[in-house]
Amino acid sequence: MGVIYLVRHGQAPMHAYSTDPVPADAPGLTDLGFEQAAATGRELARQVPAFTAAVSGGLARQVATRDAVLAAFGDVHGGGVPATTVDAGWDEYVIPALPGGPTPDLYASPAGYQQVLDDALLRWTEGAADSDETYAEYVARTSAAAGRAVALAGSGQTVLAVSSAGTITALIARLWGVPAQSWPALARAMVNASYTKLLVGRRGITVVSVNEHAHLSATDVGMATFR
Repeated sequence: MGVIYLVRHGQAPMHAYSTDPVPADAPGLTDLGFEQAAATGRELARQVPAFTAAVSGGLARQVATRDAVLAAFGDVHGGGVPATTVDAGWDEYVIPALPGGPTPDLYASPAGYQQVLDDALLRWTEGAADSDETYAEYVARTSAAAGRAVALAGSGQTVLAVSSAGTITALIARLWGVPAQSWPALARAMVNASYTKLLVGRRGITVVSVNEHAHLSATDVGMATFR
């Protein structure tokens, strides 16, 4: 039996969610985001002796999180860090078109932005062509990425896969039979740098835990964020 640890990226700067061009040297994570990723690396080191494969999507926040997790993991174990790969199949969805477009005022109101985003995602899951890819194409892309991770997670293998809240919870929703229209509610609850554990066996994928973040929310740590 193999294991896959799905890690959501750490807190990212607001430019990471914008549709505007981003400078090549812009950081993938905030300072807190790097701390969150390192904390998750140390937490996983308490549970896992070594990773046999490590993959992430190609987004800057995903790559930065993967590298920070592995650096902290390696510091604890003095190694046990595999070569890394990028699989764009783990990339987050491209935010569907928002009514009136993404504006600074909209981003300044987290609750308002979330409501507008949820409404756009609902239209998208119902077939609206409001993004660079349809929802069906997104499901196919992310399912294929999950399949490639499963192939890496053979008997006795432990895989780290770093992605984003939408893509991680979209996979969980499919495994649990959650309707596509209800999937965004799962994504909203995902904590930055949280991890989800999957077992891979002859009968397929079993979800063991979701959104683990106690190591981030402990009173003496206080690093848990949603965005």
